[in-house]
Amino acid sequence: MEGPLFSAVWKIAWPTMLANIIGGLQGIVDNVMVGRLVGYKGNAAIGVSWQIFIVVIVFITSLFTGMSVLVARFAGAGEPEKVDRTVYQAFLTAIGISVFIMAPVGYFASPYLLDFVNATPGVKAEALPFLRIMFMFSSGMMVFFMLGGALRSAGDARTPMVLGIATTLLNIALNVVLIRGLGPIPAYGTRGAAMGTCISSGLVSVYALVKLVNGGWVVSFPRGAGYGPDWTIIKSLFRYGLPTGIQGIAMNIGGVFMMAFIGSLAQSAAAQAAFAVSYSQLFSFVTWTSVGLMGAAATVAGQNLGAGKPERSTAAVHTAARIGLMSAAFLGIFYFFFPRQLLAVFGMNEPAVVEIGTQLLRVLSVSGLFIAVALTYTGGLQGTGDTKSPLYISIVSQVVVPLGICFVIKHTGTLQPIHIWVAILVGHVTRCALSMLRFRQGKWRGITVEIGPVAH
Repeated sequence: MEGPLFSAVWKIAWPTMLANIIGGLQGIVDNVMVGRLVGYKGNAAIGVSWQIFIVVIVFITSLFTGMSVLVARFAGAGEPEKVDRTVYQAFLTAIGISVFIMAPVGYFASPYLLDFVNATPGVKAEALPFLRIMFMFSSGMMVFFMLGGALRSAGDARTPMVLGIATTLLNIALNVVLIRGLGPIPAYGTRGAAMGTCISSGLVSVYALVKLVNGGWVVSFPRGAGYGPDWTIIKSLFRYGLPTGIQGIAMNIGGVFMMAFIGSLAQSAAAQAAFAVSYSQLFSFVTWTSVGLMGAAATVAGQNLGAGKPERSTAAVHTAARIGLMSAAFLGIFYFFFPRQLLAVFGMNEPAVVEIGTQLLRVLSVSGLFIAVALTYTGGLQGTGDTKSPLYISIVSQVVVPLGICFVIKHTGTLQPIHIWVAILVGHVTRCALSMLRFRQGKWRGITVEIGPVAH
């Protein structure tokens, strides 16, 4: 835990940022191909489906936040045996939940969830098979997320980057075939995008499991310590991860309600399509880079706190925030000055969609500055073990504030797209201010973690 902090943060951040950007290209490819083959209703279907799917998947991946807290601390304290035990138990828990809960419940609940977000009949027809495939075959995705979090928290960000690039390239290749069709393989359209995502992540996850069993990475599955559930560790995963899961669910339920507000607009299908491309795809370049910095801030802050150097934890988070701010400002230039050109890449040529999407991108060019900084301070809090504060902050800033604004306007006047976009901006500003304030209070310095002796 020595050396320049910028180098320490950047060493972990850049592979994650690059992997996220390249990984995000698969979503862009999905939307471009589906938009051109199916039309903007296909774009709306993917956007609505992902908004629903993320509500569920975020809860399961919250276990990996709990895992990352423990792994970073134990790696910083020089306890590799505890690192491996934690990773294995996170794997068992995530697989059990995704196979025995998420798959069956998600399959039968999908139609009702699409009705809840006011998906039009045309959008629902495209979204239902996409959503069901994602729910049923997401175990590979879970393993991939688990592995990436474990390796980064232990200090290896390059291996997840390589695996992420491999997954993306495989996904793009599969999507080209499955969405459009090739030879004897029919064109599956929107559902082909889901099939490509699940197959590619599943294949790469099988390779990852072989490596975890055989060793060779900075983390691996433990040997000779029992292969059943260790409830002491699982409780610790939930202790630190559950607040993040509730936070993610709250934020994404807020997103689902936001989609319902968008669905209530006079031009609902056009607005949902514009939102799916502008926010879920183009604005993701900000969130992908910021999430990479959030992970770097969490890892470096957690490892330094584990090594007894809280001052370096503080400085690392401030460094990550400055990098995030510069990255968001650079991307914001394109959102503000070239929105129509960006939308055209996705086949967005309908005048109503272009007008709404341009309006949203220009608001997001400002909003990105605040969410980038907010996420790095969130990483600092979570990495040091304070996972409850981001939960409360997210509920206030991402649910209460934006939905409250939309609710008041809807019941006192006529809700327009610009009102929803400004509500999102206000929520991001609020999250940034509260996250910075909470981190600067420094109460995370006194948090300790432990998982107890080996369970045989």
